[in-house]
Amino acid sequence: MKADIIIPEVENVFFAAVQEWSDDFMEKVWYAYLVNDSDFLIESVMVVSKAFGTIDGEMKKTSLLRHAFVEVPAVSVVKVEMIEKSVLALNNEFMLTFFMDGKLYDKKFIFKANSINETEVEEVPILFVDGVIVR
Repeated sequence: MKADIIIPEVENVFFAAVQEWSDDFMEKVWYAYLVNDSDFLIESVMVVSKAFGTIDGEMKKTSLLRHAFVEVPAVSVVKVEMIEKSVLALNNEFMLTFFMDGKLYDKKFIFKANSINETEVEEVPILFVDGVIVR
């Protein structure tokens, strides 16, 4: 029975952490973006995020944050959430679920602990700004 289940692979859809100026905090902060670099519209998009890991030998984890988007057009981005600087030392996980062409897709993306920093940046497609990408 398991052999009959076809699980489609997520391609050209990924997350990027981009540093931007925040007037609220009067400093640069990191934001997570969902990037749809495919030629297809993705629909009924659900993102569940959390951070977890160890700091000073103590296990830490954040509460779950849930985000829903009706659709993300082809070759576009959507800002998901701000990544608070105190959780940059933790693994930041984004669980993505969406429909594309009538099929259900899901994938887990993890920014490893301390990987979101200015030394790990590369140009993010579509945004054309520097950011940390996780595929």
